[in-house]
Amino acid sequence: MDSIGVSAAQINWSGGQRITLKSGDTATCTTLRPGQLYGVFLYNSAQNDNNATVNVVWSNSQPPCQITVPGTTANAGLASVGFVSGTDTQTISLSVPPNSGIAQVDAWLGSVSMPTNTAGLNNQPLQANGEQVPFNKYARYYAVPPSKWMSLTIVSTINQFVSCQFRQDKAVVFVVNETSNGLLSGQISSMGPTASEAGAVTISTSNTQSIKENLQGDGTQWVWMDADSQQNSQTASIALQSL
Repeated sequence: MDSIGVSAAQINWSGGQRITLKSGDTATCTTLRPGQLYGVFLYNSAQNDNNATVNVVWSNSQPPCQITVPGTTANAGLASVGFVSGTDTQTISLSVPPNSGIAQVDAWLGSVSMPTNTAGLNNQPLQANGEQVPFNKYARYYAVPPSKWMSLTIVSTINQFVSCQFRQDKAVVFVVNETSNGLLSGQISSMGPTASEAGAVTISTSNTQSIKENLQGDGTQWVWMDADSQQNSQTASIALQSL
């Protein structure tokens, strides 16, 4: 049931793997860990201009959060990303309303530990050698920088290239070559008190074709994930350099 493109009424999503949700489908993950921040990546894969609605349940005492995933053709759309903390909940479920017609949404989880099942994603280490490597759609890079200064560089010739960086209980959304319109309304959202705290999710932008950030490792894992379309990721690259 958890293989790509297989529609099912109830999907076991505890590996955080890339799945495809269609009208009436529900996926549930029960393995979120306290102290970690997770990104729920949602990408409209129906190949039409109709927006899709995904209901995200993270608490029995709070109403579901509705995330709108923009319609897209020719693999040109952006992902919508919802952030949730394992400190607030161990379980999260996604569902597409049963009256959604031909809606189809790709979903996967991102964090320093997720997905544990990387099926459907390109998961590989990011070497700290300064080499620019492709930052394609469905890419997940990870590194364990030592206790020294490092430099991260993300490059894209396309406007509004979006990616996410995870480090335990924090995430950074990088927007390279930001347009004057900024991010789409609802494209980035935080669910729950911990994920909504100031500093849990920050947005870092540049108005040029690259963005740089100095980071200092401490022997823990860092993760970088593409949150953009196949079309927009064709010229994108990422590099990590030891300083």
